[in-house]
Amino acid sequence: MVTTPQAPLPRRVFITGSTGYLGSRLIKGLLARGYGVQALARSRDAAKRLPVECKIILGNALDSKSFADHVRPASTFVHLVGVAHPAPWKTRKFRNVDLVSTRASIAAAQAADIAHFVYVSVAQPAPVMKTYIQTRAECEGFLRSSGLHSTILRPWYVIGPGHWWPVCLLPLYSLMKRFSATKDIALRLGLVTHKQMTSALLWAIEHPVQGLRIMDVRHIRRASMPASNSTTSGAP
Repeated sequence: MVTTPQAPLPRRVFITGSTGYLGSRLIKGLLARGYGVQALARSRDAAKRLPVECKIILGNALDSKSFADHVRPASTFVHLVGVAHPAPWKTRKFRNVDLVSTRASIAAAQAADIAHFVYVSVAQPAPVMKTYIQTRAECEGFLRSSGLHSTILRPWYVIGPGHWWPVCLLPLYSLMKRFSATKDIALRLGLVTHKQMTSALLWAIEHPVQGLRIMDVRHIRRASMPASNSTTSGAP
């Protein structure tokens, strides 16, 4: 009896924050590359905004028990939940959303024995947005102590739809890069585009790491470059 070999199952990624600023475009990129996507959505109405190719997981990103049993068979977990449009007066939301959701995702990823955890944090240190940065640094600390193999991306501001105002700061960035005293700050707290951020996330997913990898603004930009012009195969 002749049997036809079955096609290999697609590589699978579990995503929280799937309907947010970065999630929707990342999902499209993953599907185009042949990945299977399990997308966490808080309601059926929210799920309607996701591509039909996604496997929708209804659950609460703040409560790991609501979705932990549905993380498998994914091997990569991408956590994108966070307070929209961070501002200094949103301290309570940072604690109640960013911190709680990250701990929930880490717990779910541990229970599912995830091979690679991808987390979007924020550039640090920085002279402003201290409570936001403190919360994200705390989230990073939980991830470090979790034992999960992880990639942490640290953008400062992601320019894109509805987020264009920092473009007016570009002349200031150019000036700061000219002086040794401010060059490092300008690079660490540089702006990245929505497209660059999506490309960097895709690169991180396709290049899982053993241990912990930090991708700052410079690494995010480099990872978004065409393969022929980039050296990202050995770094960040």
